[in-house]
Amino acid sequence: MGQGWSWSGFADYLFNPYLLSGAVTTLWLTLAAIAGGLVVGGALALARLSSHRWLSVPAHFYIWVFRGTPLLVQLIIIYTGLPQLGLKLSVIESALLGLILNEAAYLAEIIRAGIQSIPAGQTNAARAVGFSSAQTMRYIILPQAMRLIVPTLGNSINGLLKTTSITSVISMEELLRRTQVLIQERFMVLELFVVAAIYYLLMTSAWDFVQRRIERHYGRAYGSSSEPISAPVEAALEQR
Repeated sequence: MGQGWSWSGFADYLFNPYLLSGAVTTLWLTLAAIAGGLVVGGALALARLSSHRWLSVPAHFYIWVFRGTPLLVQLIIIYTGLPQLGLKLSVIESALLGLILNEAAYLAEIIRAGIQSIPAGQTNAARAVGFSSAQTMRYIILPQAMRLIVPTLGNSINGLLKTTSITSVISMEELLRRTQVLIQERFMVLELFVVAAIYYLLMTSAWDFVQRRIERHYGRAYGSSSEPISAPVEAALEQR
């Protein structure tokens, strides 16, 4: 059975509950990593933009380290290195921590770039009508920055759906790991990898559909880019 292509074997595993469960694990790993990465990455982005060096320098160092080293190495250090320091994490905890910390470094730069793309005149106009720094960020800067952040963020989620496969090296029971387990048992290498590829393709295609709808929503939030800089401020005042 291990020699040549087996259509019956391919069909048998196309809707295999064991693999489907692995695909579900891949999905929730992605969602959890993005949620955690957005929280940590948002804090890192604000720290990077801070005028206080005690905030900006550590944030810059964190981003430099986690963007400059492979996720595979980070996962191994977390899973096998932390126990030597007295902190033992389960496979799931290690996988989540590694994905969140790694993704946060990339999301921080995406968020920072989006915020910095907004002209300074927007902030000045908001301050002129009495907005505080927090209100300016919430009502003026972020809504406009989202038009630039969302497309790149969507691409990150698409990539993360596939990147979760790296957690298989620490025995995380996601789609790729379960595919490898079945290969060792059934010796259907090509058939099972093609099934796994189909699952990943379906998940990324479904997300692509969602991403396009989100992009259209934020793309029309404030109309065309030719609006005067006071338009977002006026829109925010109506929301208050």
